Amino acid sequence: MRRRKAVKRQLTPDVKYNSELVARLINTIMSRGKKSTAQKIVYGAFEVIKSKKADLEPLEVFLQALENVKPRLEVKSRRVGGATYQVPIEVDAARQVALALRWITSYSKAKKGQPMKDALASEILDAFENTGSSVKKKEDTHKMAQANKAFAHYRW
Repeated sequence: MRRRKAVKRQLTPDVKYNSELVARLINTIMSRGKKSTAQKIVYGAFEVIKSKKADLEPLEVFLQALENVKPRLEVKSRRVGGATYQVPIEVDAARQVALALRWITSYSKAKKGQPMKDALASEILDAFENTGSSVKKKEDTHKMAQANKAFAHYRW
């Protein structure tokens, strides 16, 4: 049994939208401690979203996109007597957000040949419209969980 639960630190909301989720997105995109660069990318992406979806607020588009990417189920490996089973488990809220942000940023970074702010904006817009790589990743995760529903009794 593990000793203690790690204490979650309170994240300071970002300066422009006063949102903790936007701050989390900035931290997920940030590499090598360059927070100002990450902020420029995120705010630039939000400007691109604003120009493409003039009727909607970019923060609302981002929140809906995040909601569309969050996985409800995932599989975890569980060893039972020499065999390893993929056991479907429900994903708790904090991990849902973490996975959604990770998938959105990783698929944005994978889009080569365009600036990161444009790639991020297009990935968020795709997720908002329930298309794109990150939504496909969520659906694949759900399919894996459905396919291994027979092993649900190994849940711990």
